[in-house]
Amino acid sequence: MAFDPIRDYPLGARRPDLVTTPAGVPLDGVTLEAVREGTVTGGEIRATPQTLRLQAEVAAAAGRTQLAENLERAAELASVPDDVLLEIYTALRPRRATAGELEEWASRLDGLDARRTAAFVREAAAAYAERGLLARG
Repeated sequence: MAFDPIRDYPLGARRPDLVTTPAGVPLDGVTLEAVREGTVTGGEIRATPQTLRLQAEVAAAAGRTQLAENLERAAELASVPDDVLLEIYTALRPRRATAGELEEWASRLDGLDARRTAAFVREAAAAYAERGLLARG
């Protein structure tokens, strides 16, 4: 059955067949018992890129374009290691990175197939330059 972002919301209730863990455990397999048995670990309790993209479709269908864009970026970043995400977050804080360093992050994100997020970093770099919020190199 094709996904309908209006009819199938909320996904967990109406289309649980579309929601899995990163390792492919179906939503109904994510139980307290599975955690106790060790078949579902803490790393499995996170949204997958596919689920985030479906949620972005739901947001777009509801006219919430900014939320949809944020969910698309989240889908890109779902596979990026946590330590890299923390480094990017730190670099995006005011006066923490130069324009060149932010461009390096944007290029790295392009290489990770996170083009929307790379564009966001470039947009932030331009805004920081305009407002004097870049680190001095």
